Amino acid sequence: MQRFTTTGLARLVLLGLPWLAAGQTQAAHDTVPHETTGERLTADQQKMNPADEELTRRIRRSVMDDETLSMYAHNVKIISRDGVVTLKGAVRTEKEKETVAAKARAIAGSDRVSDELTVTSQATTN
Repeated sequence: MQRFTTTGLARLVLLGLPWLAAGQTQAAHDTVPHETTGERLTADQQKMNPADEELTRRIRRSVMDDETLSMYAHNVKIISRDGVVTLKGAVRTEKEKETVAAKARAIAGSDRVSDELTVTSQATTN
């Protein structure tokens, strides 16, 4: 049985475990091809190199620190691979979608973010 260290557990939380804790499941639409590589990225494909971990951590912190965002926006998937960030998941409003993407672009660079966020009616009713 594998044991998690405090650091390892903290990495999981910062790198996207919140969406799992919220009971969200990965839908088929979350595996659309990445804009630049054509590869179908999922959250488990987060690179574990220090630069990508730090990039994801900074974006996640920025999103989590914004108290105007809903739980849905706080729990979007943030996947960093070789400095390119992919955002996935559902948010409540178009404004939330724009806010999360803008935060990622401010940190990673405007040409380094693939926004695959969706505004869903299901998110507005919960």
